[in-house]
Amino acid sequence: MEVVRHHFASSFTNPSSNPLRRTSENRTKVTLIGLPSLFSPTSRRSSRPHSHRAEPTLVRGALVGEEEEVKQAKEMAAARKRWESLVREQKVKVLTPKEAGYAIQLSYKTLLDVRPSAEYKKASVKGSTWIPIFDVDDAIDIGSLSKKITNFVMGGWWSGSLTLTYDKNFILKVEEKIPKDTDLIVICQKGLRSLAACEQLYSAGYNNLFWVQGGLDAAEEEDFQREGSQPFKLAGIGGISEFLGWTDQQRAVAAKEGWGYRLVFTGRLLGLVLLGDALFLGAQRLGPLLEGLRSH
Repeated sequence: MEVVRHHFASSFTNPSSNPLRRTSENRTKVTLIGLPSLFSPTSRRSSRPHSHRAEPTLVRGALVGEEEEVKQAKEMAAARKRWESLVREQKVKVLTPKEAGYAIQLSYKTLLDVRPSAEYKKASVKGSTWIPIFDVDDAIDIGSLSKKITNFVMGGWWSGSLTLTYDKNFILKVEEKIPKDTDLIVICQKGLRSLAACEQLYSAGYNNLFWVQGGLDAAEEEDFQREGSQPFKLAGIGGISEFLGWTDQQRAVAAKEGWGYRLVFTGRLLGLVLLGDALFLGAQRLGPLLEGLRSH
């Protein structure tokens, strides 16, 4: 562990090895629409997250206001500085997925999975405790529907990203299941939400925290015992890009699996092309038919 500590302490003196920088470079875009201001400095001062919600300004029902984007960017930048401080001061220790797997097997440390249900159902670590810090927004009120439409238009149709809502009772739920003196390993899919959870947990009095750098996206199948139908790396993808096999995670799997894996997605692409052609030809024939019916 001393070697691990030395590696993480030195990582912030070398920008290219900074764990937060590597995480941000490899992550997909995270859209925080209508969520609490989780990344503001005040979240550090209290174990209970505040209820302020940053409402987006919609332009023609689709675009997020420029002021809101600037505000979120500033809050995220401030959050990264606080997270770097937590890691640099070793208030939160950093583990690779492989190291986390060893820690669970050899020292029986507790693994807390903070991913939303959509990702957790696809793949989870056997024996982990699941308490999502964000989960899928199932509300059907006007405000929630506008956020879902915005998320869909801004790329959700392609990436499969869902509108998430912050669980204001996250800390209370953790406290009900996990004592504060527990050696607690926190993980998510890419590493950002779990680090946000670590900040809140530290503020709430959890002092033995370990963050899994890169999350399950960086894990190999042999690192953990898996439950679920999907490999760990594929639990966070979705949408049209997943259907066609055009995600970075699927390309990595295809490189290992070979042509058999790629042919599945090639068949899907050809199927979409044929379906589009059939709909186009059908529309061409339907037009004259409708005109004939109108003339009679």
